[in-house]
Amino acid sequence: MIIILMGYMASGKSTIGKKLAEKINYNVVDLDDVIEEKEKATVTEIFKNKGEIYFRKKETEYLKEILNTSDKIILSLGGGTPCFGNNMDLILSQEKAKSVYLKASLPKLVTKLMKKKAKRPLIAHIETEEELTEFIGKHLFERSAYYNRAEVVISTDNKSKKEIVTEMVATLF
Repeated sequence: MIIILMGYMASGKSTIGKKLAEKINYNVVDLDDVIEEKEKATVTEIFKNKGEIYFRKKETEYLKEILNTSDKIILSLGGGTPCFGNNMDLILSQEKAKSVYLKASLPKLVTKLMKKKAKRPLIAHIETEEELTEFIGKHLFERSAYYNRAEVVISTDNKSKKEIVTEMVATLF
């Protein structure tokens, strides 16, 4: 089985993915890392030098590649991956995959991202908490229709990483 983790940036996809992988003895694959390795450039550089359309085409190409060749992996998607092209339909059509939306509330995301925004090119330019709340709120509104199509939705608010992983194992297996 491929476990596909989706959610907004800072929702815990990478961290929870690693913890879950340890518990169930799966490998972890981060789609952004695959893109960077194959394109020999960071996601930021790809966006800057080749544009978002190029990036989204490559993202879909590598997503298909992973879904068609891998098993026993936890695949962490980029926050926007399910929302572009036919990526969500592609994900849901995989018989050997389960999609999981790690759902964090707007206040939790704002709190986490205010501390890490320098490392996040999409929000690095945002200066105030109010502006960040507005930015993330708009994104969540646009993206929630895609995220909520996941086969499993796990709320991450007020739960430890261990509790989230335990809930995922109980739900998926």
